[in-house]
Amino acid sequence: MTSKRVLVAYGSKHGATAGIADEIGRTLRDDGFEAVVEPADTVTDVSGYDGVVLGGALYAGRWDGKARGCARRNAEQLRHRPVWLFSSGPVDSSAEQHDIPPVRGVARRMRNLGAREHMTFGGALTADDTGFMARSLIRHGKGGDFRNSARIQEWAHHIGTELDSAG
Repeated sequence: MTSKRVLVAYGSKHGATAGIADEIGRTLRDDGFEAVVEPADTVTDVSGYDGVVLGGALYAGRWDGKARGCARRNAEQLRHRPVWLFSSGPVDSSAEQHDIPPVRGVARRMRNLGAREHMTFGGALTADDTGFMARSLIRHGKGGDFRNSARIQEWAHHIGTELDSAG
């Protein structure tokens, strides 16, 4: 069993991205890693981790500010360890139908941090979500939970395999 520590940090307003992060953390723990799941705005030091997964919800084509802040605050340390980024957001089945490349700001962060990979997962928008835009979308019949646990777990297993092969 490996003793590698992995941080899974997330920026989320309504909880869907937190749910994805929890699923990644749970899968990595099942694979024998010590996975810690934390809100991105609480992460100030990543030096104690062998790898980092950082995710953020997409709002109007921008990554969640908490995820952006975490990447900025920890950039120097992140450049020296394996990093994977993910986004959540499409509240439709598009993330299931084809790979969705990172939005421009996330692609720039990938290059800046030397991230290994990015994945976009479907998001969730339910009647419990607050805010004008969320309520408007729900009122117009748009919404639902488009997170795919099997796809999230598959990606987390992939990350674990890469961490194991990194020695």
